[in-house]
Amino acid sequence: MPFKTKTPHSRQRGVTLFIVIIFVMLSMLLALWASRTSLFNEMIVGNDADYQRAFEAAQALMQDAELDIQGNASDGKECLPASDSAATVCRTGSTLKFPLEAQETSILLADLGVVPLFCKDGICLKRTESQDFWNDPSVLKQMAANGIGARYGQYTGAKTGSNRNPLLESTKDTAADKGGWYWIEIMPYVDEVGNTNLMTNVSSNSLDLNLKPRVAYRITAIAYGRKSGTMSVLQQTYSRTKKKD
Repeated sequence: MPFKTKTPHSRQRGVTLFIVIIFVMLSMLLALWASRTSLFNEMIVGNDADYQRAFEAAQALMQDAELDIQGNASDGKECLPASDSAATVCRTGSTLKFPLEAQETSILLADLGVVPLFCKDGICLKRTESQDFWNDPSVLKQMAANGIGARYGQYTGAKTGSNRNPLLESTKDTAADKGGWYWIEIMPYVDEVGNTNLMTNVSSNSLDLNLKPRVAYRITAIAYGRKSGTMSVLQQTYSRTKKKD
């Protein structure tokens, strides 16, 4: 009687399947990490671009404020309103004007002393309260109200060109968190030291400001970005000097 032999079956341990599953999971984790890294980079680039756009808008507002003080248009020439210009361009009519003489300085300071926030038409008294008013949302909203803060080109007639910054086109937008504004504080010098040098023990012609009238200005420019929370703030002191004859 013949004997039948049985071939023993090898047990399948599933090691290969386990290794494949591990590699698939690692591939999924790498893909997820790559997508999140890409998204994070896009967010950084987008935020930086939005801030740069707001920073450039604030710089343009700062230059516009300087032209406003000088009484010049955007081309650097004397500001002369066109027939179709807005009533505020070149500060005509009842719009407050920057002083050219000492007597005008006193009148302007008196006018600003009786208006809300001591600020009108983009011209303000020197702040005696917190200097960084832009960090107080309630105060900033009041400062950005119509007739208090100044928009780009509102008093100089400046317009955006072909390579315009979209943030500067918000002059017609009355929202408190859109576009940008500038404010110019009047800081009169004491008469006794109005035209003296800023430093002592130096030659007589060093740092002679030759101010007429004896006034310095502090300009604050603020521009909002397109994204919530993006804001650029610039501040500088400006003196309008006169060349001696």
